[in-house]
Amino acid sequence: MALTIVVRSGEGTNLPRITFDAPRIVIGRGDGCEVRLPDPSVSLRHASFRQRGSEYIVMDEGSTNGTFVGGVRLSPQAPRMVRTGDLVRVGRVWLEVRVEHAMPTQNAALATRELALALVSEALAAEGTKVTPRLRVVEGPGLGTELAVEAFDRAYAIGRSKGADLDLDDVDLSRRHVEVARKGEQVVVRDLGSKNGSRFVYAGELKPLVANADTPWRKGALLSIGNVRIACEDPLGAALEELERAADERMAPNEVVEPPRDEDAPAPEPVLSAAAPSAPAKAAPSERPKSSSPPTSRPGTWTLTDMLVALLALAVLGLSVAGLLWLIRGG
Repeated sequence: MALTIVVRSGEGTNLPRITFDAPRIVIGRGDGCEVRLPDPSVSLRHASFRQRGSEYIVMDEGSTNGTFVGGVRLSPQAPRMVRTGDLVRVGRVWLEVRVEHAMPTQNAALATRELALALVSEALAAEGTKVTPRLRVVEGPGLGTELAVEAFDRAYAIGRSKGADLDLDDVDLSRRHVEVARKGEQVVVRDLGSKNGSRFVYAGELKPLVANADTPWRKGALLSIGNVRIACEDPLGAALEELERAADERMAPNEVVEPPRDEDAPAPEPVLSAAAPSAPAKAAPSERPKSSSPPTSRPGTWTLTDMLVALLALAVLGLSVAGLLWLIRGG
């Protein structure tokens, strides 16, 4: 059995779902976790799922803000079995778990980086911050020109061709000199076999790029092609690094994090407070049940039945007295 983890917090609906078939899956904010959640309320190593045969358990790894299954907080290192559909909260982030027969995600490390970047992107966008990596010409022809590297699934061409994504009028450039792409949390550069080659400039040193191979764009490095130098500004990567360096944000004891609810699910029925039960409703006059027992008399009053009984008792008493006198007189 495999374990699929779906992030249910946030506004994004296209966050990657990651499926694992591994003995241990660590959840946290730090690099190296199988599921990275860049939220300050999540500890660097917050919780873990562990495989036991065909089942999975979840354990809190001594986190600052605790791990919850539904509304129940787990004690540190205390295992709790999870089932398909269970909602697990780490810090402020809700996760849905599914124990199912499924193929593990290919390149799960890349998928979890993309998940982390998507969550950071969502948070920055909510604050009105530009989140897309941007290339900016800082020296040479096209000075000040920018190119936004938005999509994960395409490469952006730079060169002298009019059809290039970043067209630079430099005779020392090939028509399609390099390609730039986003892969996970990195921006990579591929030299397309250019005539004059490509180099990274970092700390005053030149590092030539290998043709037709991806080279990560190191933070602070400049890409040197022909007479042009290009800088890469990556707010997502910078924000993710800052979050990983930050200390845990301790949540207020009374902070409420509402669980997610499917839009198609019916609204929950209102629950009456146990401390104040409602009084039973009074029946309308026309709806009140009629008693089948005879009405009872008020104390101190004589009914017809009482009078008949009394008369019968007096008659019997009179006959008894008459019989007694007859016997005394000797018949």
